[in-house]
Amino acid sequence: MHTETINIYNRETIPEAKWKAEKAAHEQRVDELLNDYLEARSRQEKNPVMDFLFEYYAFRPANLRKWSPGIGVTLFFSKLEELPEISEIITYDKVAFVDPRLFPQKRISSLKWMLKMLINTQQSRPSFGCFGMHEWAMVYKSDNPRHDQLPMRMEPEELAGFVESRPLLCTHFDAFRFFTKPAKPMNKFKLSREKFHETEQPGCIHSNMDLYKWAFKMHPWIPSSLILEAFELAVEARYIDMQASPYDLREQGMEPIKIETEEGRKEYKLKQEMIFEKGVPVREKIISFMKILLNDRIK
Repeated sequence: MHTETINIYNRETIPEAKWKAEKAAHEQRVDELLNDYLEARSRQEKNPVMDFLFEYYAFRPANLRKWSPGIGVTLFFSKLEELPEISEIITYDKVAFVDPRLFPQKRISSLKWMLKMLINTQQSRPSFGCFGMHEWAMVYKSDNPRHDQLPMRMEPEELAGFVESRPLLCTHFDAFRFFTKPAKPMNKFKLSREKFHETEQPGCIHSNMDLYKWAFKMHPWIPSSLILEAFELAVEARYIDMQASPYDLREQGMEPIKIETEEGRKEYKLKQEMIFEKGVPVREKIISFMKILLNDRIK
């Protein structure tokens, strides 16, 4: 906690009772979402949706629960010890705020890259023709599937035949990089880390799932409410991702979206379009906060 004499410039002021209620509501919502999962995890039970969100994205449940108002607001407070436990908060008299000046200089180039990528993605035309084939390409002709504890819906030969019968149209490098070696040359698009910001498009399930990553990377300068909104979208997207995969998850309550059928592909496309529509305002809000942070930081 930093304490110094500052000028309080234009910002929204939040009464103590209001921000405490927002903080409590945030913590309660996170608990509702995660308590059952955390209890199951303590028993070493696997969850292909939630495990992915916390292991691949590497943002701990405790961090998701930690409330921040984000930049641009001032909190009135009566007791210093009741403020959010955020080291980037500074205080002056009886007010406190997350100081954009404490955003590390060494992260500015990364912030600019993320902002450019998100703006490019938001302005790109959405595509809905991949039908979730990326998860199939990740196990194509593989003796060691990524989720080897889960049963498959097809025998290996049938699965390989299906992958070979469909075009691979993945635009998301972080999915493509997990394709098996035989599957990579089958993808229509040549993807790389260097061209990541050019190939992202807003219809992609994983691009919308990644909004959670771009949001939490800006904690605590982005409001926790927005990080949680992105997380809930990521949960929904990951369920669709796994339902459309070659894994049989019916024992975990997930009916398959059978993209090997015309009906299943129609179902996937409708759900992909729904995720796209939900992702647009979330991405726009993340962009807005990143712009504010960047402008405040380089003043």
